[in-house]
Amino acid sequence: MNKNREKFLQEILNAPSPSGFEQPAAEVFRKRVKGFADVVERDVHGNSYAILNPKAKFKFMLAGHIDEIGLMVNYIDENGYLYVGQIGGMDPALLVGQRVKILTAKGDVLGVVGRKAIHLMTAEERTKGVKMDNIWIDIGAADKKEAEKIIAIGDPMVIDVECRRLGTDKIIARGCDDKAGAFIVAEVIRELSKKKLNVSVIGVATVQEEVGLRGAITSSYNVNPDAGIAIDVGFTSDHPEVDKKLIGDIKVGAGPILHRGPNINPVLEAGLFKTAKTNKIPYQVSAEPRATGTDANAIQLSRGGAAAGLISMPNRYMHTPVEVVSLTDLENVIKLIVAYIEKLPAKKDYRP
Repeated sequence: MNKNREKFLQEILNAPSPSGFEQPAAEVFRKRVKGFADVVERDVHGNSYAILNPKAKFKFMLAGHIDEIGLMVNYIDENGYLYVGQIGGMDPALLVGQRVKILTAKGDVLGVVGRKAIHLMTAEERTKGVKMDNIWIDIGAADKKEAEKIIAIGDPMVIDVECRRLGTDKIIARGCDDKAGAFIVAEVIRELSKKKLNVSVIGVATVQEEVGLRGAITSSYNVNPDAGIAIDVGFTSDHPEVDKKLIGDIKVGAGPILHRGPNINPVLEAGLFKTAKTNKIPYQVSAEPRATGTDANAIQLSRGGAAAGLISMPNRYMHTPVEVVSLTDLENVIKLIVAYIEKLPAKKDYRP
């Protein structure tokens, strides 16, 4: 991956974007696409759109959700400690000892996740799992009055970790799910802007996926696409304690994940498989016997229905502060989507 592209990836991953508070990362996305999309806009929900060839009748939508999981302040006690609820879903045990970045009206505030020291726990307490009500956020305030000068109920926060390289081809970051998808949408629009297209391509950085696919629902209704691809992350089975019989044999670095199942239009599915083979792009396959739980659900069911596809990046340790993805996998997803869309005719029949 070239330095310019990787710099953008790091910027979008480092920008905080908990569901409902995606503005910092959304601004990074819009800044990136502004120079090469024909139209860049946003809607009242917070979705960001980058549009190519807007006058073409056939509309092809790309969706990568730009929100990430996070936390929200719901109580400040008399000693100035913050108690929080989850935005999205995560294992509370992962929070213990982490630093957090609280997004306030007056700027970012540093906090740490506190818990009773193990020395002070009873034998029974040591064996119990971590729950949200027995951890708290310490911002160094002397009391509630001091805390309330800088913190308000409802302020969101994210784990305060930066994107870093892991080995030669991998990165670790929070929010690869799914800011890596929004990154791909932007880079596909960038690559397609260099080509003559027969269709209109609408790349959307969707919001609030982690709390119910909300941005994809509203943006799909707004775009009213004929077809579309959601770009998200997928589970891997290349680390300990994962049963391949349940999720398949999926590895980081082995190529994009293509999906098969009722959420996926069979004509679009066949086209993606053919494109990958023709262009010698490595890929993996995941079976999806039910809804995928991604923006592809919303695209498929928008208005009278659209042909929906899903391409995923293998992602280790999903919904943790140390999600791991391969830079080569990201590049191959970009190549696959560009190769598929640039060959589309002005009108494609996706009826199975």
